[in-house]
Amino acid sequence: MHPNNLMHRRGVRASIAATAALALGITVSACGSSDSSSSDSTSGGPVSGSVSLVAYSSPQDAYESTLEPGFNKTEEGAEVDFSNSFGASGDQSRAVEAGQPADLVHFAIEPDVSRLVDADLVPEDWADNQYNGIIQDSTVVFITRKGNPNDIQTWDDVASGDNEVVVPNPFTSGGARWDIMAAYGAALEEGKTEEEALQRVEDILTATVQQDASASDALETFTSGKGDVLLAYESDALRAQAAGEDVDYVTPDQTILIETPGAITTDAQNPDAAQAFLDYLWSPEGQQGFADAGYRPVDPDVLKENEDKYPTPKDLFTIEDLGGWDKVTDEFFDPENGSVAQIEQGLGVTTG
Repeated sequence: MHPNNLMHRRGVRASIAATAALALGITVSACGSSDSSSSDSTSGGPVSGSVSLVAYSSPQDAYESTLEPGFNKTEEGAEVDFSNSFGASGDQSRAVEAGQPADLVHFAIEPDVSRLVDADLVPEDWADNQYNGIIQDSTVVFITRKGNPNDIQTWDDVASGDNEVVVPNPFTSGGARWDIMAAYGAALEEGKTEEEALQRVEDILTATVQQDASASDALETFTSGKGDVLLAYESDALRAQAAGEDVDYVTPDQTILIETPGAITTDAQNPDAAQAFLDYLWSPEGQQGFADAGYRPVDPDVLKENEDKYPTPKDLFTIEDLGGWDKVTDEFFDPENGSVAQIEQGLGVTTG
């Protein structure tokens, strides 16, 4: 399923309002509210019961501090509570495939949804809507120490070998796959050959001092003091700053548009409530909630309303510009024959 790239190409990109406190790791929690107000959701009248959300790690705080409470304040969602699981995107997808209950999934990359389509756990038409199944966007940035003491500005600086790099493991973390494809695609945008672009990826991974399972784990590693630069979601950079961490971030001139997909599962125990919540996430109110939490809205009107909050990368490209996820997954991330898998295996990093 192809993301709605044209909308983003034509739109003005946005930055962030402050986010709430840093929350990391895999957790299960519930929230609810008796407050009610009119809802922007399109799925109908009030719903009730519990929604099991299984998602990648980074938007945990956005969901638990903003989006779920916001839905609970609507008339439609006042009687809904949530059972949440957050973790590395690939691990989360495999867990649902193995039987973990999920009404709604929200992953970092499209292949983690496609795995569930192949397992008949997500319908084939999951992306047949105006947003092509994408819930929110972000970009890849460089998180540095406060003041950027090593003056890390470009991809060549990251790949130079002069700086210790932190990046998650791309065989568990969807965020890491975005990071790697950002590095690779940026090289192509700069006019380098495919061989030179892959060499940049190898140089970055060689300079990497730790590969955690998820983007949030990698952020925790970096904020605890390890490394000179972290390849990360823009939203994670903003989340860390809002939490008071002594970090800065740089948006490189060439970077990738991160598009994160979501879907209702075929065996959802509460499909009506899950659909109502997903509709809320795509409503202007829900999209503004994402914008306030550091994510770029997919709703073009909400994106325009927030255009002054986000820096516009000079050269923003998409995964489609690199051939799409099917091609990228086969060529780079096949666990045995992919070019990144071979680099990682040479470095002694687990790819299974």
